[in-house]
Amino acid sequence: MRIDKDLVAASATPLVLGILADGELYGYAILKRVSELSGGRMEWTDGMLYPLLHRLERAGLLTASWGASESGRRRKHYAITDAGRALLEERRAQWEVVADVMRHVWEARPTMATDAGAWA
Repeated sequence: MRIDKDLVAASATPLVLGILADGELYGYAILKRVSELSGGRMEWTDGMLYPLLHRLERAGLLTASWGASESGRRRKHYAITDAGRALLEERRAQWEVVADVMRHVWEARPTMATDAGAWA
């Protein structure tokens, strides 16, 4: 399933901040974590992730430092800041409202699988 780019864009910041709330990671590890958390249904590219990381760093939501990966290769590691944690909590509250509203909408309407005629 392809996820619409608007939905990916809306969820990217809280997703990256949430992943980094568990500890610092470098870019490739973040990409891997997104894939793991989504069961492979979300596959981000470098071109999607790195501009976001740079924007979050410029905004003071992340810090970046050079370190080594498990293989010993030099990589830029990203960590969430206190401002990033505050924004993450704000976005979490917003997403909970949106998810709750969507759940109510979906529960109130039949799905195409259960009643194809209801969508006509």
